[in-house]
Amino acid sequence: MGAPRAPEQDSVGTRRASTSPPAMRLPPLLAAALILAPAPARTHEPAEPAAEPPEALADTWDLTDLFPDAEAWDKARLALAADLPALEAFRGRLSEGPKTLLAALDKQSALNRRYVKVHMYAHLRADEDTRDAAGQERAQLVEQLGSDLARASSWMSPEILALGDETVRSAVAAEPGLAPHRFGLENILRQRAHTLGSEAENVLAALGPLSGAPGNIYNILSNADLPWPTITLRDGTEARLDPSGYTRFRAVPDREDRKKVFDAFWGAFQTYARTFGTTLYSQNLSDVITARTRRYPDSLAAALSADNVPNEVYTTLVAEVNAGLPALHRYFKLRARLLGVDRPRYYDIYPPLVGSEKTFSLGEAKRLAIDSARPLGEDYVRLLSDGLRSRWMHARPGEGKQSGAYMAGYAYDVHPFVLMNYHGDYESVTTLAHEWGHAMHSLLANSAQPFETAGYPIFTAEIASVVNEVLLLEHMLKIAKDDDERLFYLGTALEGMRGTFYRQAMFAEFELATHRAVEDGGALGSEAYTKIYGDLLRRYHGHDAGVLEIDDAYCVEWAYIPHFYNAYYVYQYATSMAAANLFADRILAGEPGAVDTYLGVLRAGGSRHPYRLVKDAGVDLASPAPYRAAVARFESIMDRIEAILAKRAPDAPSK
Repeated sequence: MGAPRAPEQDSVGTRRASTSPPAMRLPPLLAAALILAPAPARTHEPAEPAAEPPEALADTWDLTDLFPDAEAWDKARLALAADLPALEAFRGRLSEGPKTLLAALDKQSALNRRYVKVHMYAHLRADEDTRDAAGQERAQLVEQLGSDLARASSWMSPEILALGDETVRSAVAAEPGLAPHRFGLENILRQRAHTLGSEAENVLAALGPLSGAPGNIYNILSNADLPWPTITLRDGTEARLDPSGYTRFRAVPDREDRKKVFDAFWGAFQTYARTFGTTLYSQNLSDVITARTRRYPDSLAAALSADNVPNEVYTTLVAEVNAGLPALHRYFKLRARLLGVDRPRYYDIYPPLVGSEKTFSLGEAKRLAIDSARPLGEDYVRLLSDGLRSRWMHARPGEGKQSGAYMAGYAYDVHPFVLMNYHGDYESVTTLAHEWGHAMHSLLANSAQPFETAGYPIFTAEIASVVNEVLLLEHMLKIAKDDDERLFYLGTALEGMRGTFYRQAMFAEFELATHRAVEDGGALGSEAYTKIYGDLLRRYHGHDAGVLEIDDAYCVEWAYIPHFYNAYYVYQYATSMAAANLFADRILAGEPGAVDTYLGVLRAGGSRHPYRLVKDAGVDLASPAPYRAAVARFESIMDRIEAILAKRAPDAPSK
C-alpha cells in the first residue's frame, strides 16, 4: 500500500490521494512485497461494459467482502495473533537446508497474507467516519498486531544473511518452491549493510508503531478534531471549510469569496501550527534516527534504498523542475490573463481557466473512465467495467469521512477498494479515472504474480493512474462540443500537471530541506517550517518576479500536507507524471508494442526493482529527458490554449 495521492493537499489530497491513506501503514519490517499488495487474481469472466454503469449500489463499498462484520474481523485478528509463535519454531533452523527455508518463508507469507486483510478492514472502517471511537480503536489494535508480526519475523533477515549469499542462491536453485521468494531473498542480501542483528531488529520492530504516531495524530487532528470554520459566501452559501469543503470552495468564481476561503482555512491551521510543527518534527526526527540506526548516510538514501531507486532520480527531478520554472510562470501569467486578474494572488490558482458549470453523475464518470481506457484494449476495458459495476467504492463525501481519495488494494485475497469524495465536477471525474487506474494495476499485477511479488511500489503505482488521466483528457477533447469546452479540459490538464509535477517536486524539496536541517542538528518548530515552505512557495510561484503573490498567512500550508508523514514519498508523483506522459503518448500514437510494453510494467507488480523496470520499458527517470519532456508537454498544452484564443477577436471573452 502507500500513502495517498495528492496533487494538492495531498493525499488526502485536495484532489485525491494515492493508493492508500497515510494512516494505513504496514509494519516497516514486513516483507517488501507487502508494501503495496494488490488485489487477488479473480477467476470471473467480466461482463461486457455497460453503456451506463448503474449507480444504485455504487455509492458505498461492501466491506463484507473482507469480513461479514466487526465480530468476524476480531476473531480473525485474535486467531492471527495466536498463530504468530509458529514462526518461532523455525528460528535457528534455516541452515538445515532449502526445504526448511521454504517452510519458514511460506509460513511468514501466509501470516502476512492474513494480516493485510485484517489491516485493510480496520482502516477502511475507520475512514468511513474518523470520529468513530470504535473504528479508531480497531485501527490501533491492528497496528499493534502488525508490530507483533514484524517482531515475530524480525529474526529472519539476520538469519538468512548469516547463511551467506552463495548458500541462499544455491537453495533457490535447488528448491523450485522458493521461486516466489527469490526476489525477496535477493533484496535481503542487497540490504546486508543495513540489517542489524536479531536482537536489534526485534527492538526496532517493537518500536514500529511509534514511527507512525505523528502521522496518526495529524490524521485525527486534521480530519476529526480540528474545529473547521464556516463562512458565508456573497451569494449566501454557508461554506464549511473542512478539507473537502476547502477543495470545493477555493475555486469559486468570486475573487473576494476565494480570499475569504483562504483566510479562514489557513487561519484554522495557523491556530494549531505549533501542534502540527511538533508532530512533523517528531516524524522528521524519527526518519533521521531510523536511517542512522540502519547505517545509511542520510534519510534520503534510507528512503530510496527500499526500492533500490538511485539518488540521481530524486536530485535530477528537483534540478530539472527548477530549470522548468519559467514554463510554470508562463502558466500563471496565462491564468491571470484568462481570469482578468492584474495582480494574481495565491487564491487565484484554483478557478478553472475557462468556467464550466457542467456536472457529471457518478454513472457518467464511470462511463467516461471506461470509454477513455479503450486504447488499452478490450480485456482492460472489460475488467475495469466489471469493477466499476461492483461495490468496491465509497464515493460520496460525508461528515467525518476521510478526505481526498485513494485506492487500497493490498489485501491480496480480496478485490481493491476505492475511497472518493465525489462532487460531480470534472475534477471528480479525473480523480475517479486516476484511482481506478490504481485498481486496475492491482488486478493486473495479481493476475500475473504470486502473492510474494504482486505488491508494487508507489514508484510505478502512480504511472498507472496518470496514464488513465492522460487518456481521459484526450477522450474529452475529442467529444467536446466547442472550443470553450476544450479550453476547460486543457486548463484542467494544466492544473493537473501543476499539481502533480511542479507542486510535488516543491514538496520534495521541502522534505529534503527539513530532513537535512534535522540531520544537521537543528530543532524545527512551526516558524521554521513556515519559513522553509514559504521560501519555496514564493520561488516556485515567481513571487519576487511579480508573477504571483504569496501572502505570509498562506505559508502555513505545510501543516496541511499528509504526505510529509511518509518520508520522501511525494517525489514519485512527479516522476510518475513524467513517465506516464511518455507511455501515454506512445499508446495514443499507436506505436507497435506500446500497449503491451505498458501493461507489462503493470503486470510485473513488484517482481523487479521499479526504476530498472521502467527504464527497461524505455523511460530512464535518472536522466533529464523525461522531465524535460514533461515541461515540453506543459508548454504544448499552453500552446494549444493560445491557438484557440488566437482564433477569437481580441475583445471576445471566454464563456
